[in-house]
Amino acid sequence: MFDMDADKNRDERTQSAYRKLVTNLDDMTKVYRAFLEVVRKEKDYLLVSDIDKLRENNSAKESALTKLKALDGARERYAKDLANLVGGESESPRLLEIAQKMAGPNGDQLRSIHATLELLVRRATEINRENERYAQSALKTLDGAMGNIKETLVGKTTYQRQGTLSNEPNKAGNFVRKEG
Repeated sequence: MFDMDADKNRDERTQSAYRKLVTNLDDMTKVYRAFLEVVRKEKDYLLVSDIDKLRENNSAKESALTKLKALDGARERYAKDLANLVGGESESPRLLEIAQKMAGPNGDQLRSIHATLELLVRRATEINRENERYAQSALKTLDGAMGNIKETLVGKTTYQRQGTLSNEPNKAGNFVRKEG
């Protein structure tokens, strides 16, 4: 009788831990989908150089990342609890290992959620890297343009025939005079 009660209690704790983990993973999936949409919009805003929309989008991106960090902390706790209950590695539990320990529909659902999250994370990472390349390219172009403006305003160094610097003041935009 005592063993049956202990087994029933353990099963209830396992199902409770499983439900907490699945709810958390579902929430993470929703936030990752939103994050993916944010990085897609970021790409569009970078391409058209819409600074205001980019600023708004960056706020949404930071908000999503903050939510993901909080959800990931909870996911770790829930995964450790569940792994401990099903006999998995509880120190650094892996979702697929927990799914393997939980045969049947529960294990299948964990594998499915894992595949979905893996796809979302991979795609968001790819687009985010692409966006970083766009941003770096835009910054290099802007830096080059600023350098050209600076040279135009300051003027270029002029050399005399003997290779020494001219003492005449630089005049931006003027040609070096031709000595005959």
